[in-house]
Amino acid sequence: MNTSMPKTQQLVHNRVSLALHTLQTGSGTALLLLHGLGEHSPDTVPEVVSRWPGPIYALDFTGHGHSSVPAGGGYSCEILLADVDIALRHLGGACLLGRGIGAYIALLAAGARPELVYGAILMDGPGLAGGATHISAVTEIATAGERSGKTPDPWALIELSRDARPANYASTFARLSSTGANGVDPITVCCVVQPPWIVAINEEPGVVTGLSVEEALENYAARKNI
Repeated sequence: MNTSMPKTQQLVHNRVSLALHTLQTGSGTALLLLHGLGEHSPDTVPEVVSRWPGPIYALDFTGHGHSSVPAGGGYSCEILLADVDIALRHLGGACLLGRGIGAYIALLAAGARPELVYGAILMDGPGLAGGATHISAVTEIATAGERSGKTPDPWALIELSRDARPANYASTFARLSSTGANGVDPITVCCVVQPPWIVAINEEPGVVTGLSVEEALENYAARKNI
């Protein structure tokens, strides 16, 4: 494996340019990192994933990091799901490690594209709960002034922090994630914070709880059939 030369390539999502960063090269199953709300991809391999044996990538969501800002806003978690779908198709499949809102998107991707997601690990971070729990942050952002075109886009923070996480909606995607032919437990929840949608999916078949992120990564890396 090689971690010395991070490389960024741009993928196209409608009129948005998505930044996909290569943090580590190698052979075997790819790991795709999904950041939290208002964050961006790391510049180097994070310590928590340093033992992953295959290639490691990180995606900047629309309006974040080195991805572009759409002119009209209109952010939703389904837009970010489409970002991940484009990256998965480009990579040919991957394990997902999602942080905060990235954890929720990882769940949606595991259900929407079970043939391309070889396991999704959900961890704490900004934007995990969604909905009304972020009202104070929204008020602060809304008074920050006009958009500059720079990331993170304030409109993304406003709109995505209000985005609902219905428990039954999340449970549906958890169930759909088990329809893939990858032979793995599709979802591993490593969150300390337990918003209602997390509580709901914890009860679904194929959802593993009680592991650390490192243990979850080790479990997926050890699977020979992914």
